[in-house]
Amino acid sequence: MRECLKGNEDAWAALIDKYKKLIYSIPFKYGASPDDAADIFQAVCVELFAELSRVRKTAALRGWIITVATHQSFHWKRRHLKRMDREQANIGVDELEANLVVAPDVADEVEREQMLRDATAQLSPRCQEMIRLLFYAEPPRPYREVARRLGLATGSVGFIRGRCLQRLKKT
Repeated sequence: MRECLKGNEDAWAALIDKYKKLIYSIPFKYGASPDDAADIFQAVCVELFAELSRVRKTAALRGWIITVATHQSFHWKRRHLKRMDREQANIGVDELEANLVVAPDVADEVEREQMLRDATAQLSPRCQEMIRLLFYAEPPRPYREVARRLGLATGSVGFIRGRCLQRLKKT
């Protein structure tokens, strides 16, 4: 954060890169299209640039980003619903506002997802790829394909997966 505040472009790029998945995940939870999510991402980054000096502790940054992205996403959703025909929307603006208390749940979920991404990034490349193939790929890949892609015997995938998950737990 200090380097960002000094105007270091590389530090800004690293900061944005670290939190981009977190920022993008929130608008998608609100139903934003990829283009709308990109607009929300940009708005969050602009606000981050303008307000970073007000964030007192580095540890508070993730929560601050989640809050800003949630507010930006909520405002997008509200504008989006106003544009839509209420009968087609299945949910009105008033109902959306009444359900805003769900936002902390979304924020908690997003926080857990970011923590998982951070922890996974600390694993070996092989464990990262195995976890991606088994848990994040749509559809999840069968052991035979995971073994082929990682150059392993099919019978060892389960054992190695277990070791990777144990390392992930410790992280």
